[in-house]
Formats: sequence, C-alpha cells, structure tokens
Amino acid sequence: MNHLLDPNIWASFVTLTVLEIVLGIDNLIFIAIVAGKLPVQQQARARTIGLALALATRLLLLASISWLVGLTQTIFTVLGQGFSWRDLIMAGGGLFLLFKGTTEIHEQIEGEGHGAHDEPGSKGRQVGFAQTIGQIILLDIVFSLDSVITAVGMADNLWVMSAAVVVAVMIMLFASGPVANFVQKHPTVKMLALSFLLLIGMVLVADGVGFHIPKGFVYTAMAFSVSVEALNLLARRRRKAPPT
Repeated sequence: MNHLLDPNIWASFVTLTVLEIVLGIDNLIFIAIVAGKLPVQQQARARTIGLALALATRLLLLASISWLVGLTQTIFTVLGQGFSWRDLIMAGGGLFLLFKGTTEIHEQIEGEGHGAHDEPGSKGRQVGFAQTIGQIILLDIVFSLDSVITAVGMADNLWVMSAAVVVAVMIMLFASGPVANFVQKHPTVKMLALSFLLLIGMVLVADGVGFHIPKGFVYTAMAFSVSVEALNLLARRRRKAPPT
C-alpha cells in the first residue's frame, strides 16, 4: 500500500506508459499495414492477436531481466566495433522492415498483377493468416526488445514496468481499429506510414551497427510529416465540400 502512495512510483508509471505508447506506434503501424492485406473479416482478429503477442513478448522479457541483460553483452568484435545479440536482432529487424516497406510501396505504385488501387482485403491482395501472424511475431520481438530495454533503464520495480506495458498495449488495442481503418482509407496516409517503416528500419539497422540515432529526432520528423499530411487531408476535404 505504501508503494501506491509513493508519488515517485506514479511518476515512473505514467512516464513509462507514455513511453511505451510512443515506442509502440511503429509496431501499431506495421500491424495495421500487414493486417490490411487479409480478408476484411480477419483483419480485426489479426490486429488483436498481434497486439496480444506484443504484450506477451514484453512481459516475458521483463520477467527475464537477467537474460535480457545478457543480450546486451558483446559476443564478437569487427573492426573495433562490438556486436551483441541485441545489435544483431535490431539490425535484422531493420532489414526486414526495409524489405517489407519497399515491397509494399512497390505494390502500391506498380501493382502486383492487379490494380495498384485494389480495395483493402480484396481477393488480389489477400495473404495467408498464418503468414501475416508470423510477420507480426517477428517484428513484435524486435520492437518489444527495444521497448523493454528502455523500460528497464528507467524503472527499478518490475510490477511498475509490467503495469505500464499492460496499460500501453490496452490503449494501443483500443486504437488499432480506428488507426488501421484510417490508414487503409487514405492512400496518401498509407504511403506515409510505409515511409515511416522505411525510416524506422534504417534507424534499427544504424542502431544495430553502432550508430545510435536519438529517437526524439525520429519521432519529431514523423510528427511533422503527420501534421503536413493532416493539413493536406483538411484541404482536400474542403475542396470536395459543396459550396454553401
């Protein structure tokens, strides 16, 4: 009970919750885009499973802090640069995001044997449910690792970190439907989201090979791009509105 009355505990909880939500934005974007290629009736289930797996992965990593610390220890050195398992996972996940983002952008622009503007969930763009979940699991591991390592560095109490992760994922789960629908409804927003995947992929690769890019710079650039796109959407809506 004394812990619940400690303002420092609540400050850590709120800070970590906000941080987990911010760090989970890239995961949410990826899940929305990948699940959007499934048949419409399966998309919500894929998003729910994807975020549930993200929650499970984060809690398992938090419960294995000693093992997690081992992932940050150098396992080999190349040209004076040490590499850990975390570095390899980050770089591999970044390369996957670069590949996925590039192929998705190519399909959006050129099409893949079908029209470039097929409706979400249309037959020409459907993929296997298991394949989609497999991609989500792969990236859940990468995003969860980055998120949990950050959380461990900011708080000492396991239950505070776990509670922040649970609340953040619940908020993301609530927002996943509207975010996915909005991304799929607006082609320019989807292209912007795919560009974010490329940006995040490049940041992960850079981080994996020893070039750390402050996340604040990345999220500021993303926020600026979103603001510009919001103004574009507002301008298009006004042009389409009937004259009074």
